[in-house]
Amino acid sequence: MPISAGPRARTTVFAPRLAALLRDHLGQDVFRLESDTIGVAGPEVADRILAARRATETERPTFKPLHGRSISRNEASSVMRTIGGDVREALKRPLPAEVDLAGPWPITGHMFLRDLILGKDPYRLRMLMSRNLELTPKLTWSVIVAGAALPGRPKPGDDLTGTAGMLADAKTYQDRRYAMGMYRRAAAPVCFTVSTLVANALWLGAPFDGSTPNRDIIHESLRLLPPSWNILRYASPEYPEIDRRIGPGDDVLLLPLLSHRNPALWEDPEEFRPERWDSLDPETAPGYLPFGHSSERCWGRHMVMPLAELLLDQVRGAGLVVDPEQQRARVPLVGLLGVEEVRLVKPRGAR
Repeated sequence: MPISAGPRARTTVFAPRLAALLRDHLGQDVFRLESDTIGVAGPEVADRILAARRATETERPTFKPLHGRSISRNEASSVMRTIGGDVREALKRPLPAEVDLAGPWPITGHMFLRDLILGKDPYRLRMLMSRNLELTPKLTWSVIVAGAALPGRPKPGDDLTGTAGMLADAKTYQDRRYAMGMYRRAAAPVCFTVSTLVANALWLGAPFDGSTPNRDIIHESLRLLPPSWNILRYASPEYPEIDRRIGPGDDVLLLPLLSHRNPALWEDPEEFRPERWDSLDPETAPGYLPFGHSSERCWGRHMVMPLAELLLDQVRGAGLVVDPEQQRARVPLVGLLGVEEVRLVKPRGAR
């Protein structure tokens, strides 16, 4: 189902399942998706469901059990503080000069962020940042197994990021495997998410008015293509009490993809209008859930926004544009919602 990217004559083609959701359920609040799954897009019902209880460890997208080992909230919080510290340190350093960000996105932006934040880490860890590992969990597992077994591992005191220090501190082979798994769980989503978010913004809205703040552009990109197009909650006794259309055995799929485009909540919902955020608070806008519910926000949001603004600023400052020859982009059905490829080029005649 092609959906126009607004006045710039670009067409965004959603995967069939996503297109069907937009076609069949836009504007609905609660509806049945499968025999055992209820979809929720109404902000009031979604708010009550997400506030009813905290996400379980199997519902948390980043910190589900790893290699059969549970990840406590305290440990997950500690890891996110560590990668957050690495991001802050990276932002203090001068940016690399003469970086060419032209080419296919989001991969180009992803590689820039990987080198900016984690460039001094050993190759066996930076390799875990490859987007090719998303092809199959077996490939990721193979890289982790090999990296944990190889000699020449980093040691405490080496010049490493704090996140890489988890591997340096690991004592046993099992601990090294776990540390490498956590490295990918913590670091990769930051670079994946930021580069995808900026690619989405460029596809949906570029060229931007020079006076439009990066912050507003990013929030509007998050609205139209939220990183997590769904939030899963498994069947729970609290939910039928919230809405009688939810049965005791029903899982619940909350859908920011729909609430972010609900015409009852947004003026001209299909249009890319960053200026709408001049008068909206992203923390309180009804139905706006790019980083989850107020009761349990994504721990990485404080890294995503400054990195996305920095990366977008680099692209705008370099004068790069979306290839005028590219008029269509696909949004595949994957966990991180985004355009598959956006080609950035220098304007014709530019040096």
